[in-house]
Amino acid sequence: MAEALHAIRFPNESIEYRAARNRLLESEIALRRQIEAVAAERRALPQGGALAEDYLFEEGDDAHKVRFSALFGDKPVLLLYSYMYGPAMAEPCPSCTSILDGLDGEVRHIEQRAALAAVANSPIARLRAVAGQRGWRHLRLLSSAGTGYHRDYHGEDAAGGQLPILNAFRRTADGTIGHAYATEIMFAPREPGQDPRHVDAIWPLWGMLDFSPLGRGAETRPKLRYD
Repeated sequence: MAEALHAIRFPNESIEYRAARNRLLESEIALRRQIEAVAAERRALPQGGALAEDYLFEEGDDAHKVRFSALFGDKPVLLLYSYMYGPAMAEPCPSCTSILDGLDGEVRHIEQRAALAAVANSPIARLRAVAGQRGWRHLRLLSSAGTGYHRDYHGEDAAGGQLPILNAFRRTADGTIGHAYATEIMFAPREPGQDPRHVDAIWPLWGMLDFSPLGRGAETRPKLRYD
């Protein structure tokens, strides 16, 4: 029998359970190593293209204007999530909304290292209304309406369809802003049985269900309402 990786045992577990659990633990350790290796590879990317333009967004109840360059604050990195809530959509994307539900509670933790915001190509009043309905308190919401941001950074297709994507931007010491990373896996060829989700690492829904013996469930999808 292979040497045990640790001495922790749970009440009444069988020998068969422990053997299978140890094999799974080896896989989990390998996965953790792979996650760390991919994160290091991501950090090592060279600077991407210069910011296409210093977009003028809107935010707040008063719809005041804010330049893209001002979104960094005192941070060198901006993480900007494209929220699928275009002007032709009666309601926002339930999956995007679920993601932002989780991020709202993490904003202050994340902002120790990076600026964070969500942007939609929809009037700011619509975004503020959603925030009120969802009880969001911390997440910065921006409207890109009237700008080319969503089209330039692939939050919208040529027909105006909305796309979910997380873009990261970096500001260098001389003030130059460049694109650093995007969740391009959404656009990669699909593999059999693989859902094209792109931000599972920041989406508690699927991570939590993956710890369940019943898994995610083929029909499970987030909803805007549970009533």
